[in-house]
Amino acid sequence: MFSEEVYKSRRQKLAEQIGSGVLVFPGNGCSAINYKGNCYRFRQDSTFLYYFGVDWPGLAGMIDIDNDSHMIFGDDPTVDDTVWTGPEPTIAERSEHSGISRTAPLYELSSYSRQVLSSGRAIHLLPFYRDEHKVNAAQWLGVPTDAVADFISVDFIKAVAGQRNIKTEEEIEQIELAVDLTGNMQLAAMELTANGIFEFEVAAELEAVLTSYGSAISFQPIFSVRGEILHNPYYRNQMFDGQLALCDCGAESPLHYAGDITRTFPVSGKFTEQQKEIYSIVLNSQLDAIEMVKPGAAFREIHLLACERLAHGLKYLGLMKGDIVEAVARGAHALFFPCGLGHMMGLDVHDMEGLGEHYVGYGDIPRSTQFGLKSLRLAKELEVGNVVTVEPGVYFMPHLIDKWKSEKKFEEYICYEKLEDYYDFGGVRIEDDVLVTEGGNRILGASIPKTIKEVEEACVAE
Repeated sequence: MFSEEVYKSRRQKLAEQIGSGVLVFPGNGCSAINYKGNCYRFRQDSTFLYYFGVDWPGLAGMIDIDNDSHMIFGDDPTVDDTVWTGPEPTIAERSEHSGISRTAPLYELSSYSRQVLSSGRAIHLLPFYRDEHKVNAAQWLGVPTDAVADFISVDFIKAVAGQRNIKTEEEIEQIELAVDLTGNMQLAAMELTANGIFEFEVAAELEAVLTSYGSAISFQPIFSVRGEILHNPYYRNQMFDGQLALCDCGAESPLHYAGDITRTFPVSGKFTEQQKEIYSIVLNSQLDAIEMVKPGAAFREIHLLACERLAHGLKYLGLMKGDIVEAVARGAHALFFPCGLGHMMGLDVHDMEGLGEHYVGYGDIPRSTQFGLKSLRLAKELEVGNVVTVEPGVYFMPHLIDKWKSEKKFEEYICYEKLEDYYDFGGVRIEDDVLVTEGGNRILGASIPKTIKEVEEACVAE
């Protein structure tokens, strides 16, 4: 945990911004895989961690602004529990590290909440990303499940997003720890990938690297020679020379801050000329995009300029044609890049996405409905202390190419006859985690092989 002053300061700032009422922070519980005693790895709710810091299941936090009271509700372990787990600290002992001196059993949350409502005071909730939170909230509020939505507070969402949006020095240190661990994952993948082995052999090693450091993944790794499938969860392809492997993975720091890095490298250890051409287009686009990251720059504009860089490169190869600025404005490039350039990162790998991308990444900016651009998670102006990913890519999706070709879509910009040579290419993505600084930006973590020369050297390392 950070120092107790960090958590006390965060809670006080939030209370001052909201002004009155009661703020409730449901923590996560253990989620059963197939029966109650067999659970998935526990991961505490990120907003609960941000304000209370206690990394333990079955808790709820509360800030009673009007009474200047901060509480954690939770149940101490019973003797029966300790038979299986060994002695554990009490909730009070866990809570004191975040400056909380008042705790109560979890069942008291219900009576406390109903007293607040009966007195005419407001209870503020954040959106729920787990159904059990919604069901539990209905029980302790004493309302039907459908009525819980009435307690979701936009002011609460905006205040939390505003605070978590700007990373402090302590948080940046944690993110860099996560990025460095993620770099070790990438190096292991490059060294292990070889002709004839299966994707799952490398995917297993990614998690083994983290286990050896006492860490865990920040999201399910993407590792595949089918790099054109953006979030590919399938690890059963056998890999062969001539293919590209795309590795998108992330570690968590000790305090659960995320890393998120993508590298693409040749199975054989050496890029083909065709692969070098596409890889260079993506790398140059990424370097140009990172250079544009600075305070006041609108991330939507950085995204569009990166798209233009990609499209110009594809035109040079004869895969696109015509007025490139116009092609990007109309969305023709999305055949090759149907997603966004990046997203916020912090305690969540897609930071605060559970609060709603509109509040976190857009603010007052309207969201596009155009294919490709609508998938951009972050559009607003950047601020000092933001941590964002920058991850352009070029993907050759045969099913999408065939669909657009049959519809004669954007024929004035796309050279469909040339794309037949790329149906088995896969995809290239290159991603780094970037801090917005007063002077511009800084790529977080130790350098991870990225140039063609560096990647090839890492792939053949002994």
